[in-house]
Amino acid sequence: MNNAFAELLSVWTAGPMLSIALTLAAFLLANWLFARFRRPLWMPPVLIAALLLAAVVALSGIGFEEYEQGARWLTVLLGPATVALGVPLYQQMHHIRALWKPILVTLPLAATLAAVYALGIAWLMGASPLVLSSLAPKSVTAPIAMGIAEQLGGSVSLTLGGLLITGVLASVFVDWCVRWLNIKDDRIIGFALGLNGHAIGTARAFEISPTAGAFSSLGMGLTGVFTALFLPFTFPF
Repeated sequence: MNNAFAELLSVWTAGPMLSIALTLAAFLLANWLFARFRRPLWMPPVLIAALLLAAVVALSGIGFEEYEQGARWLTVLLGPATVALGVPLYQQMHHIRALWKPILVTLPLAATLAAVYALGIAWLMGASPLVLSSLAPKSVTAPIAMGIAEQLGGSVSLTLGGLLITGVLASVFVDWCVRWLNIKDDRIIGFALGLNGHAIGTARAFEISPTAGAFSSLGMGLTGVFTALFLPFTFPF
């Protein structure tokens, strides 16, 4: 019995099954905890899952390298996820046509500022070129941000950490600013959440209303396209 268990354990640790199982278990547990604690805005499921997974990997002695090697099977899915961003863009095409003028004015300015202020703060604090290139795409959804970071010579791990922090803080501050400015239009709220908070902001937007979620998907998709096209060309300057 012990030999069979040892064999099963070795199979799980040698292949990607352990990393995939830990990732899915952390995500499911995070969703349960999120609902249990009445859906706190400052602690979304993705952040809870990341903290749980980091604790398990560190305390179990698995090691980040071994976990990352197994989790590459999940990373492969980010490619189709990037292509799938075309679906919400297509679904919101009528909104783009109806509101193309404010979108044309708002999107380039906001997406540029999202990268510039992060780079400016990091540069003033003496950040290395590796850190700067990793933080540049911090407001873009993960599949596109990873590709941009690799193209700029940054660290994907650092980029993903920046994405997580940006998404959480964007959701909190957009919610606070909306109350302070007394904004009632779900289209504006959703677009701001998607533009600044990518997938985490979009998840928050769908909690507000379907309209906010739709415009958040629109903002997230357009920000990703704009940043992927222009950031690699402007970053060297």
